[in-house]
Amino acid sequence: MPWIARQQLQGGKYVIEQVLGQGGFGITYKALHVELNQTVVIKTPNEYLSHDPEYEKYIKRFIQEGRTLAKLSQDPHPYIVGVIDFFREGATQCLVMDFVEGENLFEAVRRRGALPEAEIVPYIRQIGEALSVVHQAGLVHRDAHPGNIMVQRNGKAVLIDFGIAKELLPKTLSSKGIAGNEGFAPYEQMSRGSREPTVDVYCLVATLYYAVTGQRPTTSLARKLDNTFLIPPKQINPSISDQLNQAILKGMALEAKDRPQSMQVWLAMLEQTKATPPPSVAPVQKKAVVRSKAKLLEAIPSKPSTKSSKIIPWGWLIGVLLSYLLTGYLLAASNAPYIVWAVVGAVAVAVAWAVAVAWAVAGAEVVAVAVAGAGAVAVAVAVAGAGAVAMAVAVAVAVVVAMAVVVARAGAGAGDELQKSFSKFHSFLILASTSSLGLGLGWLGHRIFNTGT
Repeated sequence: MPWIARQQLQGGKYVIEQVLGQGGFGITYKALHVELNQTVVIKTPNEYLSHDPEYEKYIKRFIQEGRTLAKLSQDPHPYIVGVIDFFREGATQCLVMDFVEGENLFEAVRRRGALPEAEIVPYIRQIGEALSVVHQAGLVHRDAHPGNIMVQRNGKAVLIDFGIAKELLPKTLSSKGIAGNEGFAPYEQMSRGSREPTVDVYCLVATLYYAVTGQRPTTSLARKLDNTFLIPPKQINPSISDQLNQAILKGMALEAKDRPQSMQVWLAMLEQTKATPPPSVAPVQKKAVVRSKAKLLEAIPSKPSTKSSKIIPWGWLIGVLLSYLLTGYLLAASNAPYIVWAVVGAVAVAVAWAVAVAWAVAGAEVVAVAVAGAGAVAVAVAVAGAGAVAMAVAVAVAVVVAMAVVVARAGAGAGDELQKSFSKFHSFLILASTSSLGLGLGWLGHRIFNTGT
């Protein structure tokens, strides 16, 4: 039976306050260290495990790792929970640890949803550094899921509740579900109790996946047995960087051999994401920052080279110019009244605006639709005017629509270049000027060629 509130241990040295958690491996209590007037956490094995034939091995491992953790605490690590005491109460082994204030990542994600990359990556990096120290001591945490990572208000994350001797537990009490970390443990941990550092790599990276997506990852057993795929985190949260997406996918590789073989190697991959927010610098450091910024500015191309990147699709514009030149020539040949010239000019402006909007909003794929719509209006107006006018406008519209289709189907790059280089208004001015120039040149050409007739 679990201990109850106000129960005393070690002759009154500790007083139980409440049960914090109970899983397949042990029970965690919040207690008071009376002499120090300090809140602590006491972890014990589950009593009903005493009926398991491997119980003695489990207790031996619990004692061995408890002592190792106590040695780690002699040189306290800022991101690892400190071990205060290790004792036996009756037949029960007890590990006493610091009580860490704050909320765990499960609670943080439930409260806020997916966490920003720049906020969570520094926390994960801290825990990764803590796990590296644990691995150097010959231990594997085996339970680095969101519930065992406490986030404090001072910007520090602390690793708690080591998963001691899990491989000695019956498979019915495996970490799948009982410890609340389904989806965070690699399949080799659940199936054969692996104690390799790659287990902690998978667990921590799965925790990062959960933090940046707000969703539990697909379980490793489902991926192994059912051939279910892991959804890339960037597919769920497009705002995360490509580098972070790749670091997560690599760290959560299904097979241990395909993951980084040490926490340091994976942390080096995480470092490449550069998601850490810029630290506040002291006045002495600011000079170095200014110098670095000056060096960076030296590497940026000067403005003249930037302007040269504005590429105008000359072939497309020359085609538009020629089509409206033909339209102007035919209008002049038919002695079209000024009202028709005005309408055709207005249609040219409308076509220019439609094309500019199409490029700016949706790209070259809809240029044909925009031009065709404006062209239909032009044809209707022209037919209402005169036969020659109808023919002129119809020819111009046919040429423009044909060119638009070519741009949309085969030469979309030209439209894309214009879209990248100029604003919607600039594109409109270029197209409107080109079409107006074509009409004027057509009229002038007719006057020149027919002067002596």
